[in-house]
Amino acid sequence: MIRLIEDNDPIAFEMLKLLYPHAGHAFIIGITGSPGVGKSTLIDALITQFRKLDFKVAVIAVDPTSPFSGGAILGDRLRMQRHATDEKVFIRSMASRGQRGGLSRATKDAVIVLDAMGYEIIIIETVGAGQAEFDIASLAHSTGIVTVPGAADGIQTVKAGILETGDIFIVNKSDKPDADASVFQLDMMIDMRKSSNLKVTRETNWTPRVLKTIAQNGTGVKELAGAFLSHFDFMKENNLIDQKRNAMETSYFHSLLKDLTLEKLLLFMKGSEDCKKVEKKIQSGVMNPLSAAEFLVNKLIIFKNNA
Repeated sequence: MIRLIEDNDPIAFEMLKLLYPHAGHAFIIGITGSPGVGKSTLIDALITQFRKLDFKVAVIAVDPTSPFSGGAILGDRLRMQRHATDEKVFIRSMASRGQRGGLSRATKDAVIVLDAMGYEIIIIETVGAGQAEFDIASLAHSTGIVTVPGAADGIQTVKAGILETGDIFIVNKSDKPDADASVFQLDMMIDMRKSSNLKVTRETNWTPRVLKTIAQNGTGVKELAGAFLSHFDFMKENNLIDQKRNAMETSYFHSLLKDLTLEKLLLFMKGSEDCKKVEKKIQSGVMNPLSAAEFLVNKLIIFKNNA
């Protein structure tokens, strides 16, 4: 099913419509962070903890898209091979397909499939963590930001906007020097966020937690798993789940609207004689690209109005 989704097969869209009413029950966790902070190793350890609690766990590892094949590099999935024989664990690498926040619509579609198939916890590992990496917050109930000692400079954290998207901050590789200093900086910035009048996009009384882990040997991972589950319980107890679900559904709707509109436009461009004529005019210098694009868009609008 996920392969059909990634191939943009029309059958997948029809199947998703049938599956959608059966989804909406899973706890979705987003894990993001810069390359090299140990996200995959951390997720591997989290799977172990969640399985000890008898949760059925799925992981979508969103990798950068290959510029040659258009597919995803399977490095993340290879790091989690020890769970390969566990029937209650499903791990899938997916391509980011060049999306700004590291997530394509196919990621959300895959979440629907896994949710409908009864996976209780779905972890999404997304590419990078920078100024544009906010997409995960609109797809997950709980977002974990992974950093390492020496990389949690407070000013940069605010500049990147990560403070507004993170529910749990993880200082991984905390056996390295400056781990406590990194925790202190993050705690200080979270306190500043609470005391300031800064308008955040995710209005909640939840105070983000800062935890230290050493994913390589599992140190602190049990506490991290507990923190994610505590956040989910907090959302349920404070009637925030429906609010979050509405935001997620609206975001998905907008994503679908853009993608489906673009698909129709690309089909038009592929078969349109007008488009081919305009392309020839651009190549011959009769028309510039700006005027040409405006001309075709206006023609589309006129055609739609007449229809």
